[in-house]
Amino acid sequence: MRKLLPLTFAALAFIVFGDARSANRAIAQAGSSAVINPNTYQDLRWRSVGPHRGGRSTAAAGVRTQPNVFYMGATGGGVWKTDNYGITWTPIADGQIPTGSIGAIDVSDSNPNVIYVGTGSEAIRSNVILGRGVYKSTDAGKTWQFAG
Repeated sequence: MRKLLPLTFAALAFIVFGDARSANRAIAQAGSSAVINPNTYQDLRWRSVGPHRGGRSTAAAGVRTQPNVFYMGATGGGVWKTDNYGITWTPIADGQIPTGSIGAIDVSDSNPNVIYVGTGSEAIRSNVILGRGVYKSTDAGKTWQFAG
C-alpha cells in the first residue's frame, strides 16, 4: 500500500501535466500563425508605474481597506507612498530614517495607519547597505520612530 500511493500520484501527475504540455504546444502553434489587427492596441500608451527614481525595489505592501494605497521600499531610495494606484509616488521617510535602504514593509490589517519598515538590503551585491533596525509609523508614514 505504501508503494502504491506514490506510484498512483506519479501516474496521475504524468497524465495531467503531460496533457497540459500538449495543449499549451497546440495553442502556441495555432497562435503563432494568427494575424493580429494592429488597431486593437492603438490606444494603449506606455506609463511608468513607480517612482521616477528610488533604487531597486525590495519591498512592497498595499492597504487592504484602501485599494489605491501602496508603499514601496527601495535599496537606496527610502520609503515611497502612492494614494492614486501608482500614478504618482511621494518619498515619505526622508530625513527620518538614517538609511535609504529598505528591505521590508508591512501595514497593519487592524489599523492601516500603522506601518513597519525593516532597513537594510537582503541581496548580496557590491552596493549592499547595512540595516539600521526597524521603524514604525502610526500616522500612515508622516512620521517615523525607531522600533528596535
